[in-house]
Amino acid sequence: MKVLVTGFDPFGGESVNPAYEAVKLLPEEIAGAQIIRMEIPTVFSKSGPAVEEGIEKYQPDIVINVGQAGGRSCVTVEKVGINLAQARIPDNAGEQPMDEPLQADGDTAYFATIPVNAMVENVRAHGLPCHISFTAGTYVCNCVMYNVLYLTQKKYPNIRAGFIHVPYACSQVVDKPNGTPCMSLEDIAKSLECAIEAAVKNPEDIKPEAGGTTH
Repeated sequence: MKVLVTGFDPFGGESVNPAYEAVKLLPEEIAGAQIIRMEIPTVFSKSGPAVEEGIEKYQPDIVINVGQAGGRSCVTVEKVGINLAQARIPDNAGEQPMDEPLQADGDTAYFATIPVNAMVENVRAHGLPCHISFTAGTYVCNCVMYNVLYLTQKKYPNIRAGFIHVPYACSQVVDKPNGTPCMSLEDIAKSLECAIEAAVKNPEDIKPEAGGTTH
């Protein structure tokens, strides 16, 4: 089995992106699956095609895209990507779509096809905080999640796919306001490793004991 794991390049004025920095720390193999790492651009029009290039080149069984969500306190596994691009800030190529669909012929939303519940549970079982997220935002993270799920629906039905958000690395919050959440890159990478382990071992998801949000 092969797992393609991508992380974005730095954006929004940051000098690093903890997503790809943590991806680089992943072992070569997790639960018997080969781990393939790839950096992708934080650009609406280029992120999806970059992942598809990786799919064509490596022929993975699972694709997991990883992105930064500054302000979140821990790793969060995304449940759904929506067919909407709305950029609060320009991406790294200056693109700033507003209220536009990502795919004209795409569904309103696609659910992740990786075992989200099992992944969160396995991270927690290893002593690290982790939660399900029900919004990947409307920036490039949601863009690549939605577009990769669209691709697997249309062209690569045997690939399971999804998205994981990670918080700021500790080095990023030195000059940010007191109380800004962060995690060490080592803990982020370990969280990703545990999540990927569960994705490899669970072709079908488990039922959560509890969850959801009230707002």
